[in-house]
Amino acid sequence: GEQFAVFRAQDGQAFVVNAYCPHLGANLAAGGHVVGNCIECPFHGWQFRGEDGKCISIPYAEKVPDFAKVQTWPSCEVNGMLLVWYHCEGVGPTWAVPEQREIATKEWVFRGQTEHLVDVHIQEIPENAADTAHLAFLHGPAILGGSDLRYTRSKLWDFMKHVWKAEWRPEPEPNEHCSRLLVQHSATIFGKHVSLMDLTVSARQVGPGLVFLIFEHAFLGRGIILQTVTPLEPLLQNVVHKIYYQKNVPAIIPKFILRAECIQFERDITIWNNKQYLPKPLLVREDSSIQKHRRWYAQFYSEKSRRLPAQKEGLDW
Repeated sequence: GEQFAVFRAQDGQAFVVNAYCPHLGANLAAGGHVVGNCIECPFHGWQFRGEDGKCISIPYAEKVPDFAKVQTWPSCEVNGMLLVWYHCEGVGPTWAVPEQREIATKEWVFRGQTEHLVDVHIQEIPENAADTAHLAFLHGPAILGGSDLRYTRSKLWDFMKHVWKAEWRPEPEPNEHCSRLLVQHSATIFGKHVSLMDLTVSARQVGPGLVFLIFEHAFLGRGIILQTVTPLEPLLQNVVHKIYYQKNVPAIIPKFILRAECIQFERDITIWNNKQYLPKPLLVREDSSIQKHRRWYAQFYSEKSRRLPAQKEGLDW
């Protein structure tokens, strides 16, 4: 629900500030101008400094009041993304987003992205990593069957199956804000293993809404899909997948991987868009990692996190 104005100062640094000018509420992002390291309001020309939000110039005033400022948000640029730190109680960043060396050195290049809007609570999306049982059932049918769940189990594509072996675990200190999912993917055609489809995926969750999916294939090389989950509203998430891949590998390969990942992700979206969150799910012994994941994810909430008075364990809004 927050509105930001994001701008790059003339020295190249990016800044994120509240969108609305504290003077009369004009939107700094709609018609504002960058002047040095400031953003200038399009309404009356007030200029706000990017690093601390302080107003340094009012063109028609003799003196700028000391308290004239716009709220700034901690941000960083890493892996081709501008990331903003949000804490409902105003606590500053307690961990940093790691840089993917191959992106920084341009060994891996951008090969495309997908974007989806998902009607679900933000916690439901990463919880999939701990729900290893759904991999075989929802993602086992061939990608050729598409993402419409009415047809994924069609006998037409029954000759091909995806086989997943996965293990989720939280990381120890000092990276307790991270978790890892190790996935071995293989495929069978008419019951026979096809080694060309063998793929190792290491999915590292960093904080509540960022995932590094590193792909390794014996012949087709290495690359990464960066998944970002941005909460737009309490139950509306904007999910973006960006793929970077070895530049010496033909672009058709990473584009195929991204397309395959998109089909599988859209199967999840059908579930998420229509499911109900159960604070006390009926689990069997093999589902134990789901409860472990919920305990791990709880670190990203605090006393003042938005919730209904009745919400103790649930995610209802």
